[in-house]
Amino acid sequence: MAERGFLRVADASLELGVSEVTVRGDFTALERLGRVVRVHGGAMPVLTATESPIESTLDRDAAAKGAIARSAARLVTSGEAVYLDAGSTALALALALVERHDLHDLTVVTSGLTIALALEPAIPRFTVIVTGGTLRPLQHSLVNPFAAPMLDALNLDVAFIGCNGIHVSRGVTNVNLPEAEIKTRVLSRSTRKVLIADATKLGRADLAVIGAVGDFDVLVTAGDVDSEVLEGLREAGLRVELAARLGA
Repeated sequence: MAERGFLRVADASLELGVSEVTVRGDFTALERLGRVVRVHGGAMPVLTATESPIESTLDRDAAAKGAIARSAARLVTSGEAVYLDAGSTALALALALVERHDLHDLTVVTSGLTIALALEPAIPRFTVIVTGGTLRPLQHSLVNPFAAPMLDALNLDVAFIGCNGIHVSRGVTNVNLPEAEIKTRVLSRSTRKVLIADATKLGRADLAVIGAVGDFDVLVTAGDVDSEVLEGLREAGLRVELAARLGA
């Protein structure tokens, strides 16, 4: 599968000499272990080489993530319904929101278990809702099945979405298909769409498309930004906020 990038249920059944029902069951078990991603008709390997556990990314570009978090937190108003994505930048934003003691009656929806725990100190000022779904171990995030129906029942004022790549022509992308699916679903339920991504993500494209650059209202970023890439994003209609690091 790793060499081909995709394995059909029918092909696996023939090669292994087992029924297609058995193959589907094996694919489901492998997906639960985070080894494959189920797609129509078969499965694809998880690209673990390009995806890291959230714990290993917390200190990576930490100053930039902190700046993004403080800037993005200022976009939130009391009484709103907010979605926080899974990931280390979203975790920094969750902590920044908790520190905003002026916020009250805030409803925060998240697909990240780590994010939900970080928000807990703000209860009862915040109501924290976890989407439900199937647990992915690397990001401690919840994906389909069962996550989408929950999201479809909500109207969100603002969604903060993380990603692995932002490219003018190839769109906003993620390394993982199940997480990209949830991010795309959230966009359809949100009035304002805010990208939170440090400069290392700009000009890059990965496997799974979340949406076009034009599907988002604002990008909050920080770090060593390529001015040419930045200008291209602005020309595509994306408002860009450069967050200042502490002491900068």
